[in-house]
Amino acid sequence: MPPANPLLTGPILPTLLRMALPSVATLALGVLVSIAETGYIGQLGTVPLAAMALVFPFGMLVQMLSSGAMGGGVSSAISRALGANDLARAEALALHACVIGLVGGVLHMLLMLSLGPSFYALLGGREEVLSEAIQYGWVLFAGAPLVWLMNAQLSVVRGTGNMVLPARLVVVTSLVQIVVGAVLGLGLGPFPLLGLGGVACGTLAGYGLGALWLVKRLSSGRERLRLRFSDTPLRWPLFADILKVGAVACLSPTQAIVTMLICTALIAPFGTEVLAGYGIGQRLEFLLIPISFGIGVAAVPMVGMAIGAGLIERARRVAWTAASISLVNLSVIGLLVAAFPWVWTDLFSDDPQVLAAAATHLRWVGPVFGLFGFGLTLYFAAQGSGRIAGPVIAATVRLLMVLGVGWLLHRAQAPLWTYFALVACGMCVYAAGCAIAVRFTRWR
Repeated sequence: MPPANPLLTGPILPTLLRMALPSVATLALGVLVSIAETGYIGQLGTVPLAAMALVFPFGMLVQMLSSGAMGGGVSSAISRALGANDLARAEALALHACVIGLVGGVLHMLLMLSLGPSFYALLGGREEVLSEAIQYGWVLFAGAPLVWLMNAQLSVVRGTGNMVLPARLVVVTSLVQIVVGAVLGLGLGPFPLLGLGGVACGTLAGYGLGALWLVKRLSSGRERLRLRFSDTPLRWPLFADILKVGAVACLSPTQAIVTMLICTALIAPFGTEVLAGYGIGQRLEFLLIPISFGIGVAAVPMVGMAIGAGLIERARRVAWTAASISLVNLSVIGLLVAAFPWVWTDLFSDDPQVLAAAATHLRWVGPVFGLFGFGLTLYFAAQGSGRIAGPVIAATVRLLMVLGVGWLLHRAQAPLWTYFALVACGMCVYAAGCAIAVRFTRWR
């Protein structure tokens, strides 16, 4: 690695912002994709909206595991190899990352196709809502290997410090997703109306094209490292270098989704309209994660290369700077939607009960969005360091708190707003736990 590498020598804040801007901008486009999807699902009626609320957390789990968790392990391993000036190891890690992506995607597909309907029923799905959720889930999770493969390759590119190529590709795949999903979901033009299944087809079309294009691009040698299939033997130490971060990191988003599912199950007895409203508010909560993700994935190669080069103090400064950026950005957004929830909620429904539930959720949870983003960005920075156990423990504490207190609220037949307050308290606990972990964990 040349001494003038800006990831090792450049000023931290400007370098972080320069690297994060493409990711945040394109992930914001991803937010628009999700808004568009929710918008045309809303045109299909309240039942599809409620069905989406049941499936959406599982769909986000695919993204969070493949891109944020295992993807962070991939970027961390590659950036540490490049920080130590070992290009051959970095190229071998790229192939191992693709293998992990394919295996993870197949396992995820098999799990959700076999157990998905049971999960939706456990969350309170009944009759028409359950039927719609099953239709949506079958199509969506059949393409899980495509999502995992594309995100594994994007993480390889990000690990080299290149944030522009992933940003451009996400723009293209997002546009494909919007167009195909709208056409098939609503039955525009000569195409049949496929409902939620058609919306899922749009997702698969975007990720399928993106995965195939990345294989060709990385194999051509036009990037900083090359994806080599013929002369790269698979070796367990290279798998272990990725999995020691990625596999442990997978616990954190899994716990986050389980926490969301517990809340969904607790709220489902309040009725279909309330569940649909919660789904609208919850969707914004998930869609703000990409902002922290965009900043966090910029921090991963900066922290990883600093660790690889032995610059431990710089790595810590990168982590705290990135987390502070997320804190400010998401606090502004959260306070705005808490004060004016109708700006978001009215995009998706005109049912008074649905809107009231969504507004109540946002008024409680919106003010702490910044803290949640703060903790999430520290989680990504910890991936770059290769020391991820602390943030995982913080997510465990949050999960246990929501489970225990939620059970007590259910037994006491507490009002709806108390469950939303519990969600907010869980975010605060998570942020505090991640901060303590990063502060006291030894990086080396």
